[in-house]
Amino acid sequence: MLGLGADRLRADMNRLLALLFHQGVLDEQFLQLQQLQDETSPNFVSEVVSIYFRESEKLLRNLRALLLERESSDYKKMGIHLNQFMGSSSSIGAKRVRNVCVAFRAASEQNNRAGCLRSLELLEHEYCYLKNKLHELFHIEQQRVMASGVRYPMLD
Repeated sequence: MLGLGADRLRADMNRLLALLFHQGVLDEQFLQLQQLQDETSPNFVSEVVSIYFRESEKLLRNLRALLLERESSDYKKMGIHLNQFMGSSSSIGAKRVRNVCVAFRAASEQNNRAGCLRSLELLEHEYCYLKNKLHELFHIEQQRVMASGVRYPMLD
C-alpha cells in the first residue's frame, strides 16, 4: 500500500512540474539542477533553492529601498542587484522571474521610475508564485520519500 501512495505522490509532482514548465515558470535548468541530486545529496535541490530564496529576499528588499528613495533612485545600484537576481534565477531555472528582471533592468537603464515600480510589483508577484509552487513541490517530494522509504521485513 505504501508504494501506491509514493506512486501517486510522484505523479502529483510530475503534474506540478509539467504545469510549471507549461506556464513558463521553470525552464530546463531546473531539470539539470534535479539531475545533480543523488543518494549522497538527497536534499541538493531544496538546499540550493533555499539559498536562492534567502538571497532573493535580500535583493527584493534592496530594490524596494532603492525605489522608495524619493529624491534620487540609484539606478546603477539597481542594475547590479537585478543582474544578481537574473543570474541566480537563471541558475535554478526560474524563467519568468528572470524575464521580469530583464524588463526591470531595461527600465532602470532608462531611469524610468514608474517602469521600475511596475516591474518591482510584477517581480514580487512572480517571485511569490515561484516560491509557493516550489514549496508545494518540495512538500510533495518529502511526502513521497517518506511514503516510499518505510520498509517492513517480510513475514514467512
